[in-house]
Amino acid sequence: MVEQQKQEPEIPYLTRIQVLVAMGATAVILWIVAKLWLRFGNFPIFKLYWYERDLFLGLGLGLMITVFSGLAYRFSPPYRKSADYYLELILKPLALPDLIWLGLLPGLSEELLFRGVMLPALGADHVAIIVSSLCFGVLHLSGSEQWPYVIWATLIGIILGYSALLSGNLLVPIVAHILTNWLSSYLWKTRKLV
Repeated sequence: MVEQQKQEPEIPYLTRIQVLVAMGATAVILWIVAKLWLRFGNFPIFKLYWYERDLFLGLGLGLMITVFSGLAYRFSPPYRKSADYYLELILKPLALPDLIWLGLLPGLSEELLFRGVMLPALGADHVAIIVSSLCFGVLHLSGSEQWPYVIWATLIGIILGYSALLSGNLLVPIVAHILTNWLSSYLWKTRKLV
């Protein structure tokens, strides 16, 4: 009897241009969805205020998320496998300067939709945080084997949701998201280059 081995999912190889276009297109689509939701909804959205205190809160939160992500990566093999698949798909074709876009485009568009619009539209409460975070997590689903990464993204969505709710300022989750994407992608990419 031949023992069947579970096949690893094959990583589709994308070009640098394909990844950059996909990031840009996704950012535009999320922005359009947010704008349409605002146009047809009747609710106040989270505003973006340039407060130094909130900037530093976002930076601290981004560092904290990056540290926790590194710990999860180190100590959770299912998360590491899932994260490697997702990051290899997105990061492998990118050059180091492209990581600027990897921070800015998702950090701005995803926070605008999930924390800026969806969270207040759903009531800006605990249930709204859970629902918007689940949607945020599912956005990071890149294959049937990627559930550990989706769960992680959902947990990060909850943290970012509470940061918006408690601060009342969209700057906090935007800065945290951008910094987390920059640091995590830079650390992963440089580790793979060695």
